[in-house]
Amino acid sequence: MIYSTATIPVNPEGETPLTREQVWKGLELKARDARLFLPPGLCTKCDVSEESATLFVRDATIAGADLREIIVLEPQHRVTFFQATGPREGAIINELFEDDAGELQIRFYCYIGLRGKEPNGPEEHAEQARFDSDQGYKAALRSTLKRTRELLADGLL
Repeated sequence: MIYSTATIPVNPEGETPLTREQVWKGLELKARDARLFLPPGLCTKCDVSEESATLFVRDATIAGADLREIIVLEPQHRVTFFQATGPREGAIINELFEDDAGELQIRFYCYIGLRGKEPNGPEEHAEQARFDSDQGYKAALRSTLKRTRELLADGLL
């Protein structure tokens, strides 16, 4: 199994400050349509196929892999992506919280396995290393906040 986590401040010095509500809107928009947040061409399909008061189902093609995710929104707090089909199984979470100093933080964490691969095998080790690298989920959090700021500046958020 792969466990990875990354946390960054929402409002580092020099960046346009974002409120919890603005970051939340960005996270919810990303959950509904990843194409708006991922590099061009990485996500070629992202459609909400089912929806209820507490969750929705997203069918997407990301990096050439078809997947279905059950996404649970805990407004202003957490988005959980349950990997129903696709190359991974498990949960990926994006969470907003205040640190001890009262500063807004965004945290990513996941607990996943790779379908059809040996548990704790070389593929999972490689995926773990990729998630934990400078180009992994810490970079994805920075990219999400950058795109949220762009959407806000363009009046789209």
